[in-house]
Amino acid sequence: MKTLKEFWLSVLVAVVLFLIVSIAYMFPALEGKNISQHDITQHIGMSKEIEDFRQETGQEALWTNSIFGGMPAYLISTRYKTNLTRFIHYVLNLNNWRPISFLFLYLIGFYIALLCFGVNRWLSIAGAFAYAFSSYFFTIIVAGHNAKVLALGYLPAIIGGVYLAFNGRHILGSLIFGLFLSLQIFIVHLQITYYTFIILLIFGLYEIVSVIKEKRYLEFSKAFGWLLVAALLAIGSNFAYLWTTYEYGQYSMRGKPELTVDDEIKTGGLNKDYATEWSYGIDETLTFLIPNFKGGASVSALPENSKTYEFLKKIQNPKDAKENIKHMPTYWGEQMSTAGPFYAGAVVIFLFVLGLFLLKGRVKWWLLTVTIVSILLGWGRNFPLLTNFFLDYFPGYNKFRTVSMTLIMAAFAIPLTGVLVSNEIIRNGIEKKVLIKNLLNSLYVTGGICLFFILFAGAFYDFKASIDEQYIAQGATQFIDALQADRLMLLRRDAFRSLIFIALGFGIVYLYYIGKMSKGYFIAGLGLLILIDMWPVDKRYLNADNFITKRQYKNQITKSKADDFILNFDNSDLSYRVLNLSVSPFQDATTSYWHKSIGGYHGAKMRRYQDLIDHYIFPEIQLIIQTLRSGRISLVDSTMADLTCLNMLNTKFIIYNPEAMPLVNNSHNGNAWFVDDVKIAANADEELQFLGSTDLSKVAVINKEFTSQLPEEVAIDPSASIDMVSYKPNELIYKYSSSRPQLTIFSEIYYPAKNGWKVTIDGKETPHFRADYILRALNVPAGDHEINFSFSPQSYYTGNKISLVSSGLLILLLLIFSIIEIKKTVNQ
Repeated sequence: MKTLKEFWLSVLVAVVLFLIVSIAYMFPALEGKNISQHDITQHIGMSKEIEDFRQETGQEALWTNSIFGGMPAYLISTRYKTNLTRFIHYVLNLNNWRPISFLFLYLIGFYIALLCFGVNRWLSIAGAFAYAFSSYFFTIIVAGHNAKVLALGYLPAIIGGVYLAFNGRHILGSLIFGLFLSLQIFIVHLQITYYTFIILLIFGLYEIVSVIKEKRYLEFSKAFGWLLVAALLAIGSNFAYLWTTYEYGQYSMRGKPELTVDDEIKTGGLNKDYATEWSYGIDETLTFLIPNFKGGASVSALPENSKTYEFLKKIQNPKDAKENIKHMPTYWGEQMSTAGPFYAGAVVIFLFVLGLFLLKGRVKWWLLTVTIVSILLGWGRNFPLLTNFFLDYFPGYNKFRTVSMTLIMAAFAIPLTGVLVSNEIIRNGIEKKVLIKNLLNSLYVTGGICLFFILFAGAFYDFKASIDEQYIAQGATQFIDALQADRLMLLRRDAFRSLIFIALGFGIVYLYYIGKMSKGYFIAGLGLLILIDMWPVDKRYLNADNFITKRQYKNQITKSKADDFILNFDNSDLSYRVLNLSVSPFQDATTSYWHKSIGGYHGAKMRRYQDLIDHYIFPEIQLIIQTLRSGRISLVDSTMADLTCLNMLNTKFIIYNPEAMPLVNNSHNGNAWFVDDVKIAANADEELQFLGSTDLSKVAVINKEFTSQLPEEVAIDPSASIDMVSYKPNELIYKYSSSRPQLTIFSEIYYPAKNGWKVTIDGKETPHFRADYILRALNVPAGDHEINFSFSPQSYYTGNKISLVSSGLLILLLLIFSIIEIKKTVNQ
């Protein structure tokens, strides 16, 4: 009982300390401020229609027409309330006390993992800082990648649970694994979950080899069986989300392409160029040890003793120069842009190398393999041998982009290795002579790298960046010379900084080794040293300047004069679309806050919609821009008439200046229209090709797979009419009247009936099909009818029932196990 009390006391200390550290780092949050996050601003825009519908009806929309013409809402903001583990998520996330809860979750997640790995309970507290303060984890908070943040918080505990299950605590380890896997899937970032399973796959391979060698088949089978049950319950707890996402995946950019162009760069998902756009440079990996090895973020601040500042003072006043050096293009790596480097900490890297020298057994080799695989995959197109193998043959890998994200596996393995070797040191599990020898070897390796770049970096690099050519073309050669000199300065300074911390790390271990420091002081000193090392680097990317007031946070998306004009325009249309050229239309979702947008911001838009953007919408946008630049207003109407695809998408307004009246497009096709002819396309390539040579207001392009659903004769009744009479994001109702059957085209994005969009004519379900590559078509009989499109995916409703049962069983098992363990402890 005494040991148990001591354990729970250490847990309480850990929670309180983690909370204090999290509050201290995110202190502006105590003033009611929040972080200005780009992706969260975009999310606010794209989810507005969904949120409004939820507030008005208390129901989930499941579909939204406000982004990219229309797409499933469960990719954006759908709430899955049947997963009961969400209540534990709220507790671990301090009831969403953001951003304080983000750092707290990083700390508590790794702390739980370290306990599962058998690390000393006090060292587990200190060791949590080694994972939680990785600089990448802070840059993604600033970017607004909140789901990624939460997934990374849960990742360590998932791995810890598996390790515990295979090391004697089958049930406890499996339940920890199942709970945190359920939570990780719940917060919806499958890419991080995928990388979590790569870590587990590598662990499993080493475990199987060990089982075969030691003939531990029964023990392995028990652990594997419990883990399998836990995994099924975790997956079942999130079945609604996983099922709907899987359904949509085949139609999204992550699904298999239908066009035959660029076959050489295609995979079963994203093409290779797109998937590897953000590939880490090979030498850029040294940012793990030296944060400014490649200049830091794409835009960083330079000090006032920099050569760039000295140059700027000569051509502008000192006040402007001071302001300008806060935003300099210091990054000179290979990525298109970066919010900051992967810095794992100089002290942590030193301990990692020490661990590679001192640790024994399969855990070391597992963590080393994870680190190597992580780095090689992070190099992406810079190491095509492994990257192409994974994209072509590793199931699901081609669904994800930003391959540099694989470095999060190393960001887990490196600190874990460092903490495990520290644990061995305090257990006196390493022979003294072996320890001092390898302590020196680690100093030589890590310190030697830093010293080398302090002395010789200028001889190996020219510090040129791709952006430099733009400045040189403008005659700013002296500015670039000064900037490149400062990039060298940044590298040398951080190399020297890391060398100092490596020396301090060496010193603290050495003092413990010679008995000049007690175990308690060693643990506290190590944790403090890691914190002092990593905290200031993290502050370069997330600091008080990133916080904004409550009022600013609520008003991130403001209504422009153009928005106001559209919203107050006198018309009877219940639904129409807006193209906003005053922003990057396909990288911005703020337009969706006010309107149904042609564009948006989402990594999984429909593949066919992306095809339409690439082949037609972009050229039509250029046509609009050319007309506006010509200054010939008389050409605007004729230009609008030529916008084949934008018109079929019912684009009624075009914003070109937020403070000016938008263009009103009177040539848009409306919500629905009739055609008197069809063009039959043999495949997707031909469908897309026909769009450019067809008057889509009169002729429909139909794939041959749908010819059986066409009427016997395609012709227009001049007196026929169709009007939208009711609009909801998940239900569209039209009134139709015609003396003959009509092939009707709807300016709504096609999504198959089997996946949720059902159509009824006067209450009777009727099949609809795809037309014009991306739209819906319906063969409507003669007479007066009510046509109802409703989105009701069975995968969502059935999936939620499975989620409720599975999460309930998982929670029940956790409760039963906890009660049994408490009774055992009381009876001892």
